Amino acid sequence: MKVALIGAGSVAFSRRLVIDLMADAGVTPDAIALMDVDEARLEVIGRYAQRLIDERGTGTELEVTTDTRAAVTGADYVVMSIRVGGSAPRPADIGIPLKYGVDQSVGDTIGPGGIFQGLRNAPALLAVADHMRAVAPRGIILQHSNPMAINCWLMSIARPDIPHYGLCHSVQGTSKQLAGYMDVPYEELDYWVAGINHMSWFLRLERHGEDLYPLLRQRMEDQEIFAKDTVRFEILRHFGYFVTESTTHMSEYTPWFRDRREIMDEFGLKSRDMEKLDFRWDALAQKIEEELASDNSLPATRSHEFTVQIIEAIESDTPTQVNVSVPNTGLISNLPAGCAVEVPCMADGRGVHPCYVGALPPQLAALNESNIRSQALAVQAALHGDRDALHQAIMLDPLTGAVLSLRETRAMVDEMLEAQREWLPQFA
Repeated sequence: MKVALIGAGSVAFSRRLVIDLMADAGVTPDAIALMDVDEARLEVIGRYAQRLIDERGTGTELEVTTDTRAAVTGADYVVMSIRVGGSAPRPADIGIPLKYGVDQSVGDTIGPGGIFQGLRNAPALLAVADHMRAVAPRGIILQHSNPMAINCWLMSIARPDIPHYGLCHSVQGTSKQLAGYMDVPYEELDYWVAGINHMSWFLRLERHGEDLYPLLRQRMEDQEIFAKDTVRFEILRHFGYFVTESTTHMSEYTPWFRDRREIMDEFGLKSRDMEKLDFRWDALAQKIEEELASDNSLPATRSHEFTVQIIEAIESDTPTQVNVSVPNTGLISNLPAGCAVEVPCMADGRGVHPCYVGALPPQLAALNESNIRSQALAVQAALHGDRDALHQAIMLDPLTGAVLSLRETRAMVDEMLEAQREWLPQFA
């Protein structure tokens, strides 16, 4: 069994993945391919992976390459973690909108920054699928790249013959946070989560069959707890359910939290620190080098990422439940057909099987749709280089619409297009 990681220069994720793959229990790959266009980052993660393989004594064959086609050749699982252009486009993603008054917290999911990241990634995603048709006909894509919903929707339209699943860690991370807020043992928490990536909802939150939402609402009134998750608790207060993505992220998917400085201050929200972005790679690389220089064995603890859970469920035919972004084939009945929804899925030796959810509470469906309508136009823009669709996608973004006029939005998008021309071949 071969696993290929495309975008291995995303070293934080790559480090977690290779640790998960080399963990003591479970299914160990016969081969791992690490691919990235950044040779310096690739060299670092390549040395780390080889050290793990040597320490575990698995005999796993390691390939480190800048050639996408070579990496995916014969792969059973192609794990995607890409950001075309690396950090170079980020000043345009974040800085240009900020100049116009659109203050994004992260800018990788929706809004100007998220949509432009989707535009940049689209050609690379399609190219990987095309290579797989030729040299990995049985392979499936496990997608971790943002903007997740846009990427997954685009692939389901343009390359429907390539099995493709979007994976995130927000469900796992949020469930652990909720257990902490309520002082409930995590292993006793039971939940059912569905919606769209980065805006899924804990539709059921229970312990031994008891509804935990009354307890969560009670804990929310503790100002110390509220301060840890201001936006998500405020959404819970007004819409009745807890959302999967962080306060920082959720603040930029809606029109209510980032349109005025006094509101941002009230909810403890900050602007994106662009200088911190510049030093993130250095800090991660230093951490890896310190681990490699140590005489201690490298970490062997499995993370909560769904990637290896799915691989092991398929390879060993051991059923497991995960949350995955897949096309909406009636799974959530009051969200648009074909959009990318994040729903519970069962994985086993026959593959990944999405579960039927039914209708979301109408207020939650409306919040999801406020992002979906922008995603739909972003997919059209990414596939066809459609400038009108791009302008309209960002005009319909909730945060942008709360701050800018239509003419101001058009001017901002045009400036971003000009600044990122080298990464957007579909708009040439």
